[in-house]
Amino acid sequence: MSARRGAGPERVGDLVERLLKGSRVGAQLRRHEVLDAWPRLVGDAIAQVTRARSLVQSTLFVEVRSSAWLMELDLLKVEIQRRLNAGLEDAAIERVVFVLAEEHGVDKGER
Repeated sequence: MSARRGAGPERVGDLVERLLKGSRVGAQLRRHEVLDAWPRLVGDAIAQVTRARSLVQSTLFVEVRSSAWLMELDLLKVEIQRRLNAGLEDAAIERVVFVLAEEHGVDKGER
């Protein structure tokens, strides 16, 4: 990285943003925002029976409370992925994988 000549100090936030912009790390950070935004993006009904668990590269893993919901969400996968990707442009979620939650998982009365 070359030093900027004739310019004053650069804000750290601007420097970090410039370094991340367009990089794979920057895209992955934008994808991770989906984990926190999951309830807002999918709505209350789906959020109550699911939990966006993890993101591996461009694949989102979502825990689901029951096998009935798992089948229902599989039918809605294209629409859910469209909602998730709205505004992500170059950092799209390419795949959503629904998995059945374990006994102490999503909305089963954590003990």
